[in-house]
Amino acid sequence: MLINDFFSAFLIGLLGAGHCIGMCSGIASALSFSINPRQKNALLALFLYNLGRISSYSVAGFIFAASSGILIIWMGGKESLIYLRIIAAIMMLLLACYIARIWNGLLFVERTGQLLWKFIKPLAQYFLPLKHPLLAFPLGFFWGWLPCGLVYSTLVWAISTADAVNGLIIMLGFGLGTLPAMMLVGSLSHKLKHILNKKWFRYGSGIILCLFAFQTLFVAIKQLY
Repeated sequence: MLINDFFSAFLIGLLGAGHCIGMCSGIASALSFSINPRQKNALLALFLYNLGRISSYSVAGFIFAASSGILIIWMGGKESLIYLRIIAAIMMLLLACYIARIWNGLLFVERTGQLLWKFIKPLAQYFLPLKHPLLAFPLGFFWGWLPCGLVYSTLVWAISTADAVNGLIIMLGFGLGTLPAMMLVGSLSHKLKHILNKKWFRYGSGIILCLFAFQTLFVAIKQLY
């Protein structure tokens, strides 16, 4: 079960790579050139930034999934968990529409995250400009809380497991799925973004995510009866 969830989350991160490049490539590119002068330092900073970002996703998955597990026990029923899974399926459908660029309703969810981000943003900006490659890790950790519909959709799925370890595994898999795209900067990221913006890729990714959402929804509704 954990292995399946890991690879499913990894696939979501991989399919959402275009969104990741749009959201975070700016700061990733800035990291590569802000510390100079040696290329190996730039690559180290970029890697540590992404490691910090993935760590923040994993921590969020662990904390929120553990919290939902405690809440469900307190509320005393499996039905609450089933409803959470239905919400997770709906979020996945919204994500499919967003990646396929059929409907941008997920942007409304992103805006709610601005309430938390306004408190975290000053902490992230404290590390800019980057004075040492090692400081890229805490920068990435705080920047990982940037409001993102892709992250939120996967996080809701992690929460719906009501299991801290499972939540961590899902968000870790998701984060690693975004890593290949985020490690590319400059002309390489532009070329990848060009491919990811192709209609066949966007619609194909949307269909895959829709199938995953419907499967999650089917299982959840079946558990209600």
